Amino acid sequence: MGTQVNEIHIRYKERIPAPFWKQIKSSKDAAEMLYQTWNTDTIAVHESFKIVLLNNSNKVKGIYQVSQGGITGTLVDLRILFAVVLKTLSVGILLAHNHPSGKLQASQPDKDITQKIQRAAKLFDVKVLDHIIIAPNGDYFSFADQGVL
Repeated sequence: MGTQVNEIHIRYKERIPAPFWKQIKSSKDAAEMLYQTWNTDTIAVHESFKIVLLNNSNKVKGIYQVSQGGITGTLVDLRILFAVVLKTLSVGILLAHNHPSGKLQASQPDKDITQKIQRAAKLFDVKVLDHIIIAPNGDYFSFADQGVL
């Protein structure tokens, strides 16, 4: 009897054909799309961290919620984040999280995780195009627009 090991399957299934994917041309496009897809019941209750997965034309392949936390923070596991990025063969990503307080300012931990993700993304030739902070009323803060990225 030989050694037995588990078989690994990695799967990404497109339900919407690529020509119909939304193209992101600005932080406003990204913020509006994110706000429309955010759960309005929870956006003012707890923080969530999401990634928007993009192809080479900045068209949205999908959105994945990486983590959900408490009122003042959420943890981001880079292994999970990059497992999704690599599984979907994305070449660009947008980072996003909400501030239930409505405060549109990047905290030092927000800046630190962004830099950590950027460093890791370079190893995979993946571009981090922006990090958007969404407020419960739909207002947003863009790291790229503010020169923080």
